[in-house]
Amino acid sequence: MGIGKWIAGGAGLAAAGGAVAYAQYRDIEKPAYEVVIADDAFELRQYEPMIVAEVTHAGTRRDTSGKSFRRLAAYIFGNDRPDAGPNQGEEIAMTAPVMSERVDQNEPIAMTSPVVSERTGEGEWRTRFVMPSKFTMETLPTPPSDITLTEVPGRRMAAVQFNGNAPTSDLAKMEAALGQWIEAQGLTPVGSVEYAFYDAPMIPGPMRRNEVMVEVAAR
Repeated sequence: MGIGKWIAGGAGLAAAGGAVAYAQYRDIEKPAYEVVIADDAFELRQYEPMIVAEVTHAGTRRDTSGKSFRRLAAYIFGNDRPDAGPNQGEEIAMTAPVMSERVDQNEPIAMTSPVVSERTGEGEWRTRFVMPSKFTMETLPTPPSDITLTEVPGRRMAAVQFNGNAPTSDLAKMEAALGQWIEAQGLTPVGSVEYAFYDAPMIPGPMRRNEVMVEVAAR
């Protein structure tokens, strides 16, 4: 499928500072899942339920990602929380990945056909931070009015992993590759395309872990 240049590799190219940051960031909590199928860069996973903090902004994915990240970071670091509500001084640890999804998609994931540019163009984009597993909806601090806490049930996800800075062109190529893999596995997409970014901005591109994911029907 011609995706080898995006898959794992390039760790030796990182500067010492980036390597340290990578080691520290790699150890933070990530959502729990069981691998059902492993096939090179592709996986079928069964995720456990999780709680996410999410915010939605209009614009392009690139334009909204920074704005959304800053809003969610202000909440988890305690810089912007309502005065009223339980546990408002509770610390929330950073987790990975940061998830991004266009919420005005109507078409299913592309299979063998080319991916249309509108999917990563203007629209409404929802960005999610996964909350640490120690929290419940009752114990999380109350967020500001533009941030929503949502319980995501357990779900089955098809994913493809790749490295790099994840420009729109790479996301589109990996989305198309994932669509082909889903079709080859006889799976049925039931959700919209989601992008998952695991590393902090200071991590060198070749060491960054990115994923394109889509929920599929259980079988």
